[in-house]
Amino acid sequence: MNNLKATRKSIYLIAGFVLMFFILTGSNVFAADKIGFINLREIMQNSNSGKKAGEEFKKLYDKKTETVRAAENELKKMKEALEKQATVLTPLAAKEKETAYQKKMRDYQILVDDTNKELKAKDEEIATKIIPEITKVVRTIAEREKYTLVIDVASMPVAYYAKEYDISKKVIDEYNKQQSVSKK
Repeated sequence: MNNLKATRKSIYLIAGFVLMFFILTGSNVFAADKIGFINLREIMQNSNSGKKAGEEFKKLYDKKTETVRAAENELKKMKEALEKQATVLTPLAAKEKETAYQKKMRDYQILVDDTNKELKAKDEEIATKIIPEITKVVRTIAEREKYTLVIDVASMPVAYYAKEYDISKKVIDEYNKQQSVSKK
């Protein structure tokens, strides 16, 4: 998955350098060409498939967060009990409670780490499924409407672009149509 992100970043970087080269050299190559813009993040969040995936992710996130909070609360209670009883416990009993607390702390840290990894994996799984579908729709629109270049402003810093060349809404509409047809 990191390779996919690295490849995508490299493509955007190269596209940016090519664009800047033509702009800085004063070439009129783009004078007759049409450049469009999309916001991939917006498309993913506002398309029907993206909203559904977002809801599934939120359910998983909420469930995992609840588990982590329960473990965190248990850890806090153990710490408070240990602090309250510190003066009345024998050194051996205090050491046993501290060891139990430290073990519970390690378990908690492992739980948090595993939860973060699972959520990241789910996010990447969703992106891996949806992004290629959206890219096909972008390509279809770009070819149909004769765009020479379409830039994702969500992943590539763009100082300015004319909003009338943002085709994100068209992509969302066409992607939603495509998804509803394929489900029938």
